Amino acid sequence: MSRRNTVGYLAAFAVVGVTVVPLLFVLLGGFRTTAQINSSPAGLPSPWVWDNYREVLTSPVFWRLLGNSALIAVIATTLAVALGSMAAFALSRYAFRGREAFYTLFTLGLLFPLGVAALPLYLWLRQLGMLENPLGVAIPEAAFSLPITIVILRPFMHAIPGELEDAALLDGAAKLGFFWRILLPLSRPALMTVSVLAFVSSWNFFLLPLLVFNDSTNFTLPLGVAMFQSEHSEDTAKVLAFTALSMIPALTFFVLAERRMVGGLTGSVKG
Repeated sequence: MSRRNTVGYLAAFAVVGVTVVPLLFVLLGGFRTTAQINSSPAGLPSPWVWDNYREVLTSPVFWRLLGNSALIAVIATTLAVALGSMAAFALSRYAFRGREAFYTLFTLGLLFPLGVAALPLYLWLRQLGMLENPLGVAIPEAAFSLPITIVILRPFMHAIPGELEDAALLDGAAKLGFFWRILLPLSRPALMTVSVLAFVSSWNFFLLPLLVFNDSTNFTLPLGVAMFQSEHSEDTAKVLAFTALSMIPALTFFVLAERRMVGGLTGSVKG
């Protein structure tokens, strides 16, 4: 084994350790009692305690938070993918003055921090009457997902041969027909990639729901975790169980779509 491979494996093990060990600590901590965690923080459950997960799963609060997060994530993902794919189509298949300037503008959006826009965004949503409304969170989340969506989709769509578009036009298809019937199906790996990124990003958003929601019945899971932690600050094991269950939906979605996500990123880079 060469020295370069050894360094690569060590780096991979370090990344896995930094990523997986905290997840295992949270997951296994939910199967312990707070007394066990205090006496041996890095220990394994002995005996295994199922009450923490059972109480969280039978709590209507957890399922309400889960439903709120799922609703907002689905809306934000749908908007980001739909609008991003149309913008990427125009920026990749049409030649017009200022095209690269528009693309550069979207690219610069990757550098725009949410914290800078927090106050004007809150004032704007209040004027529109969108506070305590899921759309008041989903629409800004979709807007913040648009830059990465366009950056990934545009080179992917640009790499699709122009001969296919010419053949479709000769067969009587309009530009929108080519986009809907040919370009989108061929861009499925990239669409899966941006869908996963938009969904996971929306699921993990904390600041936007915090700005928009004041009523706890509208809270998403990240806000619910913070609320649950403040209410059960002395029961560490139950907090870990709640946190572990709140991570599972996004992690599951990410793992199931990982292979297609890698394919979409590969095609985007080649494009």
